[in-house]
Amino acid sequence: MSEARTPAQIEADIARRRRELAVTLDEIGVRLHPKTIIGDAKAKTAAAVDRTAGRAYVTANRVVSDVRSQLVSQDGAPRLERIVPVALIGIAVVGLLVMGSKKRQS
Repeated sequence: MSEARTPAQIEADIARRRRELAVTLDEIGVRLHPKTIIGDAKAKTAAAVDRTAGRAYVTANRVVSDVRSQLVSQDGAPRLERIVPVALIGIAVVGLLVMGSKKRQS
């Protein structure tokens, strides 16, 4: 069995627990303060945007590398047999867009 505690020990224990409770309440107050909540939300949003931007960069870089490998040979020379058809398709699409915008203006 445990020893009986003196009134002084009980008072000291109560005082210690009050200090611990005060610290805990202060921490809760800081965590629930609107500025803290807004700051945390901003930080989470910024991190999400950074992750998304990083993924987009990696994806775009991969696409550019894939397209480049299709249009340029290993030694860096352009592959005209692939570039010319792509260029013609691009010109045709631009021409169709221009003709479509002229029809809308009329």
